[in-house]
Amino acid sequence: MTPIRARIGVLGLALVAGLATPASATAAPVTAAAAPAPTLEERRLDGDAPREILRRSGFASAAPAFARGLGRADSYREARRLVAREGSALWRRAVDRVQGRGPARGDLSRDDDRPLYWARLGMTRELRTWEPGFGLSERQRAGLLDELERTSRGQRDIRLPQHRTGSGGGGKGVKRVLLTGFDPFTLDRDIRISNPSGAVALALDGTVIDTPDGPARVETAVFPVRWQDFAEGAVERALRPYLPKADLFTTVSQGRVGKFDVERTNGAWRGGFPDNDNVSRTETVPVADPASQPQWTTTTLPYAAIAAADTGRFPVLDNTAVTEIPAGGTEPVVRPDGPTPGSTAREGGGGNYLSNEIAYRATLLRDRLGLHGTLPGGHVHTPVLQFGPDNADPATGAVTDPAFVRNRLDIVAQTRAILAVAVSASERDRS
Repeated sequence: MTPIRARIGVLGLALVAGLATPASATAAPVTAAAAPAPTLEERRLDGDAPREILRRSGFASAAPAFARGLGRADSYREARRLVAREGSALWRRAVDRVQGRGPARGDLSRDDDRPLYWARLGMTRELRTWEPGFGLSERQRAGLLDELERTSRGQRDIRLPQHRTGSGGGGKGVKRVLLTGFDPFTLDRDIRISNPSGAVALALDGTVIDTPDGPARVETAVFPVRWQDFAEGAVERALRPYLPKADLFTTVSQGRVGKFDVERTNGAWRGGFPDNDNVSRTETVPVADPASQPQWTTTTLPYAAIAAADTGRFPVLDNTAVTEIPAGGTEPVVRPDGPTPGSTAREGGGGNYLSNEIAYRATLLRDRLGLHGTLPGGHVHTPVLQFGPDNADPATGAVTDPAFVRNRLDIVAQTRAILAVAVSASERDRS
């Protein structure tokens, strides 16, 4: 998710308590806050392409049905239950459509990640602008939005087994894999854009991959392309409960044209490219306990084995390059073979946008949990998902075409194959 290299890449607000119980009836009443306006990201829903994507996938009804449910809610507690239920249902509906369960409800190809993205935005817009008949504070609305983001992104649907199953003492049980993807982004350049990492997440969630060293169960979630959510701890909050249970994890995002990259090193720097709300951030990646924050983190994926394997039509590279300010220096320098001692990060292998940041945060969390030596994990960049050559103009192009679908299916299939190699190679390394 590095814009300079055509890379890509919850509202992380604190959850709030429910309404006062009868025992606390003397507490100060909730003060109703005026409903805020839709975000810039939500306002893109009014474009022709989003409306077509929703209509041709059967997801156009999601936001109106959600709004009707909100209209019937007569308390914050009831609204909270509705939001959690409908957010989870949207995630399951998107996963089921991509994985071929139930009716397609439209002629848009099933592998498409965009219906989930646009339907979620329709629901967050309804919730953000909702004016209930009871008092709803700003904190409570933020809590509802947070719940909708987390449930509709699969972050509350992760079901990794507590322990390997069926191992029989032989180490060949079902391995547990955690994978994350991203929303579409750079929508002001081309509002039709899809993100193959999101398509990968939907295609693989809950599936079992056969590897030479046994089966691997994959659980997935997707993340927003917004700086603020990351600053508020969305990544750590979502992944912390599951990394200790996983046998392997990888964050995934869209990267360069025509190739996969396994990113060797991640940097602690935000390069400032605008996010999906057109917000820019140029700063050190903000994390908890910044005094112990490293400038660099590294992959523990079996990168050599992944790069050497025949996993599909796109080449897979072990990307070692970074950009740093050397110790004692003042200007950025590109280092093809990784950072030098004491340097300051300016770009990881995955650049300095949110894909680098999710890789940095996930691997830093791995290290802070004491799992660096035992948990393989890192970041994989997919190729850029391209439309067919006759459909490349965003001003006149169709929302889909056969080459676009074929490219996305090939990227998903190759990512699955990369995971199989990673699981098998990591298992052999443990032996």
